[in-house]
Amino acid sequence: MSRLELVLPTLAALLIAAGFWALASASPGDLGRQAFALLVALSLCGALGWFGVARLVAWRWRLYLGALLLLAAVQLFGTEVNGARSWLYLKPLPGFQPSELAKVALVLVLAKTLAKRDLRTPLDYLGPLLLLGLPVGLVLWEPDLGSALVMAAVGLGMFLMRGVPRSHLLVLLLAVGAPLPGVVWPNLEPHQRARLVAFVQPDAEPLGSGYQVIQARIAVGAGGLWGQGHGAGTQTQNGFIPYPATDFIFPVLAEEGGFVGAVALLLAYGGLFVCLALMAGRAPDPGDQLIIVGTLLLLGVQMLVNIGMTLGLAPVTGITLPLVSYGGTSLVATLAALTIALLTYRGRYG
Repeated sequence: MSRLELVLPTLAALLIAAGFWALASASPGDLGRQAFALLVALSLCGALGWFGVARLVAWRWRLYLGALLLLAAVQLFGTEVNGARSWLYLKPLPGFQPSELAKVALVLVLAKTLAKRDLRTPLDYLGPLLLLGLPVGLVLWEPDLGSALVMAAVGLGMFLMRGVPRSHLLVLLLAVGAPLPGVVWPNLEPHQRARLVAFVQPDAEPLGSGYQVIQARIAVGAGGLWGQGHGAGTQTQNGFIPYPATDFIFPVLAEEGGFVGAVALLLAYGGLFVCLALMAGRAPDPGDQLIIVGTLLLLGVQMLVNIGMTLGLAPVTGITLPLVSYGGTSLVATLAALTIALLTYRGRYG
């Protein structure tokens, strides 16, 4: 067993522990549900190890089509939460978000599809773009702008890593991005529009659309060097931080763990990304390399967006902090993605 195979799960475990630490302070009532989700995730990881990555990759089309069906089912049977119909409740199972599972399926199918194409002519792009566009479109329909943007960023990043010429990538960005204002903006919910406006002018409505970001930044600054201590953060304990267990868990960590705690969290993420990058660099097979790169992008984009929005550097989009935020589906999907990347590396290059 190589060092990478030991370091990666260790760093993931540290990030999960940081999430439980913050959750115990911000929302202790959710600890039991998050612990149950962790047990489910670990059981799934064990099942993936037994099933084998080769068979899993062979099943990628079934997983992808299943994810599309679940995303479509959300429109018929889903439950609306915070303005988006993105949750399915299938008794006796707890509620889950199909978009989280679709992200993992997309990485698998897009990685192997891109690996088999040269991407020299416009026709070479049609298949991969369709594979990317279908789940992104279904997620936008919910509407869940944050998850759709994450999936689009991951897909375009995988195109770039496949060696797409920059001129082609620029055309892709223009083709995808140019219609977005006219298509997305009119279909956004009022609260989603307010979030985008608040990103540009957060101080314009300090008690309205800008409230979340302002309170999050106050909490981050209040932490100082060493933090106010677990369970002692004034912003956290007095209920000023919105959604402290999910979207805004980073300000909880920064307020109670201080600058030192926030930097330690970022270093753990950095180490995780370095491990994935090294694994991808040692994988000579383009398909396997893209699976690992897709996993890196999936975690990296979500981490940057989540922390960025809490600091006012990105719009508030409802993206959780991977492995740290409360959320059963997110935790299960993220650990599954990391397990698939690790198994891909271990099976052939470890």
